[in-house]
Amino acid sequence: MKVLWNSDTKDTTMSQWQFASFRSRFRLASYVHPLFAVSGMHVLSNTLGSTEHVSAVAHDLYGPATDFYGVHSCLDACIRQSYFIHGLSFMESSVLLGMSLDCYIAICNPLRYSSILTASRIIKIGIAIIMRSFLFITPAIIRLKFFNYCKPHILSHSFCLHQDLLRLTCSDIRFNSFYALGLVICTLLLDSVLILVSYVLILKSVLAIASQDERLKSFQTCVSHICSVLVFYIPIISLTMVHHFGKHLSPIVHVLMGNIYILFPPLMNPIIYSVKTQQIRNRIQRLFLGQRY
Repeated sequence: MKVLWNSDTKDTTMSQWQFASFRSRFRLASYVHPLFAVSGMHVLSNTLGSTEHVSAVAHDLYGPATDFYGVHSCLDACIRQSYFIHGLSFMESSVLLGMSLDCYIAICNPLRYSSILTASRIIKIGIAIIMRSFLFITPAIIRLKFFNYCKPHILSHSFCLHQDLLRLTCSDIRFNSFYALGLVICTLLLDSVLILVSYVLILKSVLAIASQDERLKSFQTCVSHICSVLVFYIPIISLTMVHHFGKHLSPIVHVLMGNIYILFPPLMNPIIYSVKTQQIRNRIQRLFLGQRY
């Protein structure tokens, strides 16, 4: 699908609600629960990802394509956007893994919860997540700048992705292809496997509880996180399936699935946490009722 880039667009209206949700969570994180700090990072990664997408996509997604060599900055903007989109996706996956660790400790080792997840450890985890998300992806993204783009400058989505840019170049892309594959295996795939393992251990621990009411309460502790995992991984899997098995489909399908992948998680996550987290729900009720917190 042809795409027109406009890196000067500053339309962030779609993400104002997510920013408000993040600010509320950040205030609560310092004195309510360590999970709020991690969920705050989760919402922040969603918000930045959707904002980067909205701010760089033209209002007319189906207009004529722009030759990004006509305006040299357009190529730089496209590479920059792919860097942030992929980096923030890895960041969200890492945050979801951290939240699964939080659920595991809360259910399987509740007496040591506060001593294990201290403020200093949460800060270290956050720094590690950021470095893991944006540092390792840098070599592949930098190489995009030096490729020779000799094929028609037409992208599959309304935003720039690493794999889309590789299809436009006539240069040797073997390093980028293998490096990107290894990076996906070591991040998204590894994170999903570790999340699955954590929930197997959680399920084993919950089933050992004699009281049915206590089992239900334990499961409810992780409902929000499970929903967030599904909201994140289902669009990724769907987009991957469309890429590999839907080449005969209309380009509109590729654009639609790409937009769902970018915009659906930041739309749903504030709703999920607002509904399932009592502190956030009470804060929102006070906000709309005009009461002071």
